[in-house]
Amino acid sequence: MKANASQSLERILESAVVASWADLMRGAQAGLIHIEYGFAVGGTLDYLKFWSSVSRGHWLLAVEYWMSPSKSHRTGAHFDNGYESDALKHFLDFAMQHQTDFSLPVDYGRQGLLQIATPTQQESVIASALVLETLGHLGSLTELASA
Repeated sequence: MKANASQSLERILESAVVASWADLMRGAQAGLIHIEYGFAVGGTLDYLKFWSSVSRGHWLLAVEYWMSPSKSHRTGAHFDNGYESDALKHFLDFAMQHQTDFSLPVDYGRQGLLQIATPTQQESVIASALVLETLGHLGSLTELASA
């Protein structure tokens, strides 16, 4: 049985963005984050791209995460345009390596897109708690599996 099968990977990625909002907005009070994702053969996610917009119509690539290497990128998280977040990097590494422990988006042969608007204080608190709970839950299952 999956560790957190009732929790969708899209929801946990959204929570990770909200929990890392200050790093992705670089001090701006409001903005938008887009998460673009693509599938690998077999229906798992192959990549994530996080785009940040603090001014209308101006998007910057903040971070990419790749599951498989190519000539143009390595595996793992790669921050661009001066963005950096150790907490988001750690969480993306963990979530993408354990993505099958969540309910995955359906692969309709297309890319997916999530849009996250400026969270409220309450949404930030809830998102941070969900991220910590997920890390704790999956981390304890990983330790049991390796014992």
